[in-house]
Amino acid sequence: MTTAMTVESGGLDRDDVRALLAEHLLEMHATSPACSVHALDLTGLQDPAVTFWTVREAGALLGCGALKQLSPTHGEVKSMRTSPAARGRGVAALVLATVLDEARRRGYDQVSLETGSQDHFAPARRLYARHGFVGCGPFEGYGEDPNSTFMTLDLRT
Repeated sequence: MTTAMTVESGGLDRDDVRALLAEHLLEMHATSPACSVHALDLTGLQDPAVTFWTVREAGALLGCGALKQLSPTHGEVKSMRTSPAARGRGVAALVLATVLDEARRRGYDQVSLETGSQDHFAPARRLYARHGFVGCGPFEGYGEDPNSTFMTLDLRT
């Protein structure tokens, strides 16, 4: 019997979530120059403008992601991470669908994101493109950066 993946809101106080986020930050710093790492730390994820979700299966943490409100009509995808053991199982697509459903529920016109431009981030860029995101320029305080790829999705269409 297989168990289904479930999405839960919150969880930043759980040790396994903190460990996954610490792993995420370590990997971002290992693959990008420090000035190009825009991943939120635990304090950033606790900001009231951020909604955070985890994906679990039979209690095991598989991944996480967040939506940050930039304005009443614009959100940003943050902290998308799948545990190494769960990669290729649709965890990131489930998290992204949850983020986009919430953005639509809130009435956002647009959701944007920043991810790396290096080959390491190619799977993430492909995931976002499959869900309709297209390239765009820097937004909301980001600057031009050869290590960053900016993407956006128009939710009005």
